[in-house]
Amino acid sequence: MLTVEGLNSFYGPAHILFDVALDVAPGEVVALLGRNGAGKSTTFRSIAGLVPARRGRVRFGEADISTAASYEIARLGLGYVPEDRRIFTELTVEENLSVGRQKPRLGAPTWDPDKLYTLFPNLGEMRRRLGGRMSGGEQQMLTIARTLMGNPSLVLLDEPSEGLAPKIVEQMAEAIIAMKREGLSMVISEQNLHFARLISDRAYIIEKGRVRFSGTIAEIDANEAIRDAYLAV
Repeated sequence: MLTVEGLNSFYGPAHILFDVALDVAPGEVVALLGRNGAGKSTTFRSIAGLVPARRGRVRFGEADISTAASYEIARLGLGYVPEDRRIFTELTVEENLSVGRQKPRLGAPTWDPDKLYTLFPNLGEMRRRLGGRMSGGEQQMLTIARTLMGNPSLVLLDEPSEGLAPKIVEQMAEAIIAMKREGLSMVISEQNLHFARLISDRAYIIEKGRVRFSGTIAEIDANEAIRDAYLAV
């Protein structure tokens, strides 16, 4: 579904990512773990075409998107949920969802508002509420739901549990597992190893812009040296 090879990215003269490589199989949930500033968000932004100064090879399905613009990548069915949510605060929940609507896509799960209200019951109870009058957790749900309205075949989900109350984190984990059951492929950026353990099949660990580990969560759990070196605060 997604293959990244030798990805290097720059912000001005600053070299941020160094030969990042990862892959995602159809229907798989992969965690990208690392501390704040490790390069997780830059990796997502580079895959999505939002970091112009990048080089390397990125394949999404059958398409080479290494040099594609962000809007071209989105049209191919790659969804991106940014860490800072970016909902339309002056639009209602229903209107935010309508903004993200795209046609059904071959090989991708199909979403509509009613299905999303089942996935995120909180949103179903506030369909006409303005985005700016929602809690952080509710806004996170809305951002994910708006992305799903585009019927993506793969979603990059940046820090979905950050800053959320434990109850909302549990709901988020349940929603991601339900999305996986629908056949949606996902890459999820996280600092929270417990959350990643609940939802992911495999994990990569990134530190200072380089992938330092690739394997299962069980392998991370069994390797205290890896956890201490790259995940401990």
